[in-house]
Amino acid sequence: MAPSVAEITAQVTETNDKLAQLKLDGPDKQGNGPSYPFYYPYYDLNEKWPPTEVHEHVDPGLKADPAKPHLLTPETKINHISPYIGTEITGIQISQLSEEGLDELALYAAERKVLIFRDQDFKDIGADRQIELIKRFGPIQRHPTSGNVKGYPEFHVVYRDAEHDHFKRFLPDNRINRTQWHSDVSYEKQPPGTTFFFILDQPEVGGNTLFASQVEAYKRLSPEFQKRLEGLRAVHSAHEQAEGSLRRGGPVRREPIETEHPLVRRHPVTGEKALYVNTGFTRRIVGFKTEESDYLLKFLYDHIAKGADFQIRASYRPGTVVVWDNRVTVHSATGDFDSVERRHAVRLTPQAEVPIPA
Repeated sequence: MAPSVAEITAQVTETNDKLAQLKLDGPDKQGNGPSYPFYYPYYDLNEKWPPTEVHEHVDPGLKADPAKPHLLTPETKINHISPYIGTEITGIQISQLSEEGLDELALYAAERKVLIFRDQDFKDIGADRQIELIKRFGPIQRHPTSGNVKGYPEFHVVYRDAEHDHFKRFLPDNRINRTQWHSDVSYEKQPPGTTFFFILDQPEVGGNTLFASQVEAYKRLSPEFQKRLEGLRAVHSAHEQAEGSLRRGGPVRREPIETEHPLVRRHPVTGEKALYVNTGFTRRIVGFKTEESDYLLKFLYDHIAKGADFQIRASYRPGTVVVWDNRVTVHSATGDFDSVERRHAVRLTPQAEVPIPA
């Protein structure tokens, strides 16, 4: 049975009361409570937004010097995790990059798919500065159902502790495992591009993020199969996410939409072709009968999920910022840590171009 209006109001009030107290108190003497209470998830059932407007997008990576002299300086140290995806970076601060350096970051994220920056001060520079920096990559998506920060709807807050289980909020309890490959809010008319995720608290062990290259997943297919996929379109839906939020007594700030996107898309900077389907939001292939669509999508989902040789596991430690390109990757959280431990992170999600067919 769905919760009553009174029950929903009580849940939201309790959450927001906890937010207010955490902002006053912060961690207690034993170190309990989030290290950054400002970013505790905030929910407002009365928060309503109009549909997202389509905008012209010019990717900053197009302006970048391919040599990346402002990003890959003599002090910058890089470690490639896989030939196809993932690079760990130390020796440079995102917060100190020039406009040219930020453009080069966009290009490098497109090329390497996932960048893991260590020892960053990004979490400490303040919300206004964080937003100012990331807006260079596109208008920041305001999530229709997730926790955000009071007064700062640009932030998507990921939070789990003994009282607040993020996985139970988003995945059913009858799942054998909680892996769910997805590309963030792919139902948007202009889905995200260069995305920023910074950690605030993390468990001692676990709580990593899995990433897979949709470019390499596409390349592994036979040329004939690739040609068959090109030109197809798939429907991406926000309805299930909205319905799940309502069942939990959460907000739906924007009316859910369904959008058609190319099943194979082309990156505007690198020109690479990538699969663009995910179990989180893709629902059906346009023009196919149900059984045909289900059969093909299941094959593609299995292919992506089993492709361990084009996947990485991004780990976190204090000061980690992960930057990835949502257009050419899928990812999944891992629910492999004790439920009494805290995992607290924030995502800023700039929207990119309308997907370009291959």
